[in-house]
Amino acid sequence: MAHHETPKGTTPAAGGSSKEQSDAEAFASEVNETQLHAFAIERLSQAFETSAKRWELIVYPSLFAFIILAAYGFYLVFSLAQDVHYLAISVDTNMTVLASNMQSISDNVGQMSANVRTMAVSVDSMARDVNTLEPMLTSMQTMDRAMQHMTMSTSSMRDDMAVMNQNVSRPMHFMNWFMPW
Repeated sequence: MAHHETPKGTTPAAGGSSKEQSDAEAFASEVNETQLHAFAIERLSQAFETSAKRWELIVYPSLFAFIILAAYGFYLVFSLAQDVHYLAISVDTNMTVLASNMQSISDNVGQMSANVRTMAVSVDSMARDVNTLEPMLTSMQTMDRAMQHMTMSTSSMRDDMAVMNQNVSRPMHFMNWFMPW
């Protein structure tokens, strides 16, 4: 809209009062400012719309990608939670088996301890028996010496018998030549 202003110092041609003229000028100025503001707001809204369209090209795909990634993250966390649950069940089962095996080991060690105690008593008894066998050992040594003496005597008897055999067999051999039978 064009701004209608009369040059200063001239009077309006219609013969109106100056007050009417200033009111008209104020009205025209007001209309002009309103149109300017409306144009500025319209430009601002157009700029906002183009900017919003640009942001829509970035935000909507990003939001879609974020939703997909969030769903995948939820799936991974859920899968991990299930795996940890199965692991906990497996560890619990294995720990139960291990606890029962440890109880069995404990029982076996208890039996082994009782058996070792019995063995210790038996070894003590054997030590006492060995102490009672020492006189027998002395007797065995005496018997060994007696057997050696008997062996020597038997050997001496054998030698004597061999000499006697030599002494008897030569004359008997000579005599056998004279006897006819």
